[in-house]
Amino acid sequence: MAQDAKSPKKLLRNRSALTHKVGYALTHPARVVPYLRRATRDTWLRLKHTDHVSYYRAVMVSDTRRNPEAAVGSQTHERWLALGQMQFDYLIEHGLRPGHRMLDIGCGNLRGGWRFIDYLETGNYYGIDISPDILIAAKKTLVERGLQDKLPHLTLTGDLTLDFLPGDHFDVVQAHSVFSHSPLEVIEQCLAHVGRVLTDTGFFDFTFDRTEGTEHQVLREDFYYRTETLLHLARKHGLHGRFMGDWEKRPHGQSKIRVSRPPLPSRGQHEELARRQRQAPGPAV
Repeated sequence: MAQDAKSPKKLLRNRSALTHKVGYALTHPARVVPYLRRATRDTWLRLKHTDHVSYYRAVMVSDTRRNPEAAVGSQTHERWLALGQMQFDYLIEHGLRPGHRMLDIGCGNLRGGWRFIDYLETGNYYGIDISPDILIAAKKTLVERGLQDKLPHLTLTGDLTLDFLPGDHFDVVQAHSVFSHSPLEVIEQCLAHVGRVLTDTGFFDFTFDRTEGTEHQVLREDFYYRTETLLHLARKHGLHGRFMGDWEKRPHGQSKIRVSRPPLPSRGQHEELARRQRQAPGPAV
């Protein structure tokens, strides 16, 4: 799936172009009516909500009422579990330890979050989301998994300034499938403020829909960016960034970038650091 989604041909595709839409409709006729139905709904929501956060919160209200797992991009429960496991395994391989403090931006209904809550020490998981409906679903996941005693922080937010969080606090921050639904001004807002809450040794991972052609969006729900655009934004706000090529090997349609306050270690240095952290007794930063 990932290799197909990131093939050279698909990375050049402009899904907003009329020629693409016509060709897609001709080859996938059964999807035309659902697409038109969603386009009509989204147009109505954009008329009611002029700023993107309010608009996308309304999208999540609609989607969550039908199926909370589908609202976070998982069409089956098996896929929901698999995507959460993928997030978890990747960060464990990259040195996440139980003593670390983690911020999960766009935590959704805890697709990956419940695994992090279970793994991290009590109180070390912070999940934020713009949707009250999906946070209610997150609390249900927490109860279903019996993780109440881990005391996770689940907080509603209206922006990504992170102003209510302490500075120099988080070892790991992630935004999984958030920037793929965000216009550039929302992404920049996050990059402008995330450095404040990161520790000197911490990092921020985010996924995005990558294009090597024209940057574009579909229905103001799905946004496609060039890697250099996002790396440039990170540099603008004093962050060091790197495209995470090892994520590309996973069966996930999106790409990943990692940013930090100081320069990131080289791939070899990172692997050695992660190995030492896995072997070290007790919490490590």
